[in-house]
Amino acid sequence: MKNVIFDMDGVIFDSEHVCERCWEDYKEKYKLKDAKGMFHACIGTTIEKTKETMFRFEGPDFPYEEFRKDTSNRFHEIEETEGLPVKKGARELLSWLKESGANVGLASSTRSETVIRQLTHAGLIQYFDVIVGGEMAKKSKPEPDIYLEACKRMGITPESAYGVEDSYNGMRSLHAAGLHPIMVPDLLEPDEEMQSLTEIILPDLLEVRDYLKNVWNNR
Repeated sequence: MKNVIFDMDGVIFDSEHVCERCWEDYKEKYKLKDAKGMFHACIGTTIEKTKETMFRFEGPDFPYEEFRKDTSNRFHEIEETEGLPVKKGARELLSWLKESGANVGLASSTRSETVIRQLTHAGLIQYFDVIVGGEMAKKSKPEPDIYLEACKRMGITPESAYGVEDSYNGMRSLHAAGLHPIMVPDLLEPDEEMQSLTEIILPDLLEVRDYLKNVWNNR
């Protein structure tokens, strides 16, 4: 059971707040009706799924590619000048998992090239045995594909692994894949559905470390 698979954005990095900030920066230019609500609906999904969601909110004529280019450039500008903040407890948890001999994977809707760059820049890449990016799964979260692919590449069964997520779509994906879901809320507070899908809800990654210590020590 010493198998753990993480989401990245909103779990390892405090990147969701940076993304939301980028969308807010361009809401006037693109006359977004509900930038915050639309962004929250897109959390944890791929570029293709985000495009579908934005068309649903703004209509089929919305200039998505132009908007994505503007917000992406703004995100990279912030990433280069300020860096992506690492979430509380991420380094401590990953270090402890490494020392414990755990198998650690990452399953992110973000493209693997970006995932690897960001983890490397933050000095965290060495903690992950397997990395699965959004382009490596047939269907995006909330479908289970990405977590099933991560388990396959790690050589483990889903029921032998814990998954750590922050988003609704991520939790749905974990649950559908059959992992033991742990939710560490970020922008989205857990509702009744999330409470029913998760094994436990914890405030930060230090609490995740303590929870896994207790579980593994009592087996």
